[in-house]
Amino acid sequence: MNFDWTNMLYSLPGVIIGLTVHEFSHAFVAAKLGDDTARAQGRITLNPFYHIDPVGMIFILFAGFGWAKPVQFDMRKLKSPKRDRILIALAGPLSNLILGILFLFIIKLFFTFSYSLPDMVYEILLRLLFYISVINLGLFIFNMLPIPPLDGSHVFLSGLNLSSEVERNITKYGTLALFVIIIIENRSGIDLIPISTFTNWIVNIFFHYS
Repeated sequence: MNFDWTNMLYSLPGVIIGLTVHEFSHAFVAAKLGDDTARAQGRITLNPFYHIDPVGMIFILFAGFGWAKPVQFDMRKLKSPKRDRILIALAGPLSNLILGILFLFIIKLFFTFSYSLPDMVYEILLRLLFYISVINLGLFIFNMLPIPPLDGSHVFLSGLNLSSEVERNITKYGTLALFVIIIIENRSGIDLIPISTFTNWIVNIFFHYS
């Protein structure tokens, strides 16, 4: 397999920033809602070394999917378990959405104030900013899918009164289904989860109406 090393290097800052802020947001909201589990584990930090899973990072860069270290929380310590589980789950993807849109604004400012930069510097900086934006938008869309173990599944399952055993089974088979979908996408080129389509849609809407 031939890897696009240039593309991988440009993707690296966006992946690190996106995963770090995502997991930090989970931990921060959990602590605010009364559960100190993540705080005790040192997860309320923007230091990426506390959030990045080395194997998950390798998978992201070389296979196009992967994971960070999941933030743990104790439902028994939450003030309103069903509601707070949803809020904790939403915190990560929404932080990526905010970051993605923030960097779109930064790109607009960059277009305005970068006219004096050398062409090579201009191209490198613009590409880095763009990658950070679209990677975070992609993380938002991907993690909102209602497929375990993604954050969207916590939002979906919280609306159902299922036993813990049933939820464990759904999570187990959902995780397997997610891996199968991703493998089929990578092998066949079929866009079963059209993340790039939605990210392009968001970017186009932003620059059209802003």
